[in-house]
Amino acid sequence: MKIFISADIEGTAGINHWDETIHGHADWPEYRALMTAEVLAACDGARAAGATEIVIKDAHDSGRNLLVERLPDDVRIVRNWSGHPDGMMFGLDESFSAAIYTGYHAKAGTEDNPLAHSFNLKISRLLLNGEVASEFTVNALCAGLYGVPSAFLAGDAGICADARAMVPGMGTVETLFGAGPASNSIAPARSCRLIRDGVEAALTGGAGGIPSTEGPWEVVVEFVNPVNAYQSRWYPGAREHGPRAVALEAREFFDIMRALRFIKG
Repeated sequence: MKIFISADIEGTAGINHWDETIHGHADWPEYRALMTAEVLAACDGARAAGATEIVIKDAHDSGRNLLVERLPDDVRIVRNWSGHPDGMMFGLDESFSAAIYTGYHAKAGTEDNPLAHSFNLKISRLLLNGEVASEFTVNALCAGLYGVPSAFLAGDAGICADARAMVPGMGTVETLFGAGPASNSIAPARSCRLIRDGVEAALTGGAGGIPSTEGPWEVVVEFVNPVNAYQSRWYPGAREHGPRAVALEAREFFDIMRALRFIKG
């Protein structure tokens, strides 16, 4: 069994402030260690369920967050950004049995996490076929293009609820919830234990599934600043959608991912 892990940081247990997410900031080393611990817990759970191969995508910001010296010798890690439209799922293909997500966070425009966003802070909302979408939304559909089910997610309460709604039966661990700039989190040690057990249970029990990737698709990217909307509408096929947004239509979801690679900046 071959397992893919997409690892983010803003849904890691204990996290609260942007300073804790920024490569090189004084607060970052503590939280990259917590991010790494949750990934290691997911690896332990996957191995207990029978995984023989594990590939990890360091999927936050620089793509250079995980403490690689702590990784077990039976995993591979994808660091930095290739420029491929798969983005946070780069390295995934049809040979994988399941996708797992750690450190995931609520979508832009919600209050479930003080660090809620969708890909970057330029975007105020991202919509797919009229529904507000998260990074998980895009990434689970990306996995679906390869026929890979999304089995488990750890992150804040908002993204866990969204994941269960999109992929019924998916295993989740709620690490924290937001209240304005504050967060209420479980202890990192408890988070790691729950992730380890949750991943094993999800993979053993066949949890999760594959959302439909059938088109047609429309993506709308609403920006905070109209300058970004002006710049992004020059992507082939993109059109103005109000003063701060661009829209694009496609039959295939991969074309949406390719457009987002350039439009979202």
